[in-house]
Amino acid sequence: MSRIDHAKAAGAFIRKTEHVAFHDKRLWDLREKRDAQAHGIPEWETLRELASGIKEHTLSHLSDYLEQFAAAAEANGVVVHWAATAEEHNALVHTIMSERGMTTLVKSKSMLTDECKMREYLEPRGITVMETDLGERIQQLDHQDPSHMVVPAVHKLRGDVAELFGRTIGTDPQNSDIHYLAESQRMNTRPYFVREKTAGMTGCNFAVAETGTVVVCTNEGNADLSANVPPLHIASIGIEKLIPKVSDLGVFIRMLSRSALGSPITQYTSHFRAPRPGTEMHFILVDHGRSERLAMEDFWYSLKCIRCGACMNTCPVYR
Repeated sequence: MSRIDHAKAAGAFIRKTEHVAFHDKRLWDLREKRDAQAHGIPEWETLRELASGIKEHTLSHLSDYLEQFAAAAEANGVVVHWAATAEEHNALVHTIMSERGMTTLVKSKSMLTDECKMREYLEPRGITVMETDLGERIQQLDHQDPSHMVVPAVHKLRGDVAELFGRTIGTDPQNSDIHYLAESQRMNTRPYFVREKTAGMTGCNFAVAETGTVVVCTNEGNADLSANVPPLHIASIGIEKLIPKVSDLGVFIRMLSRSALGSPITQYTSHFRAPRPGTEMHFILVDHGRSERLAMEDFWYSLKCIRCGACMNTCPVYR
């Protein structure tokens, strides 16, 4: 990945005092909502310990669970691919699409594809990539990386978005009403789902070894459109996303949205298990340094992370 000049970026942001105040307030609000949800469940710490134990067990037997997941997925009619590096992942996506004449990719939020710089790889090769998550689309239009795991454009004010949309998709730059902005983005994005030669992509919050199922948690429904409208669905999956059984899933589902947004559950918890008749489903299992990290005594446990972003909301430096 390209090196980021954090000091320069931070300096530019801090000079915008109204942005700094909002950023701190918004993230602390998420932290307070998370704490309220945690305190509302007597078994919260038990859930955290159980989730940590499940992850530790899975990572300790990762090769076995990866084989189980791949076998179950293939038995369901899914085509499973393995990518050792970001470059291999991106090349696989390009090959799968180009062999089928696909020229547009509508995708839901995926930090793995951001990590792999997939968009930067595909677009020079003639594939249009449309981010369908609102925050990710804002960042795409502004040629910026996401600034947060869960809320990618949290550093922007509504006025910033109004100006950006006015400049890029032709909306009224003076209208900063959030409903107007969200609806404008929806109307701009929606035609891409039904274009000819379009493929869909999702990330993966959890991959269940027992069933070969990919579980995606969202609040906008765009992942379901990306997976179900186009005739080709590609899921990008970090190998650390594995959990052993469906019965383990409930532990993580109860924790994820509470930790991330302070809400009991996401609006959509979607299970993708097999392609619909007449369509294709492909899973790409990606290492990209994860095996190396797993072998590090002081760092392997970072692979337990479920990407809720609660640590960022707590961190006073980031806020």
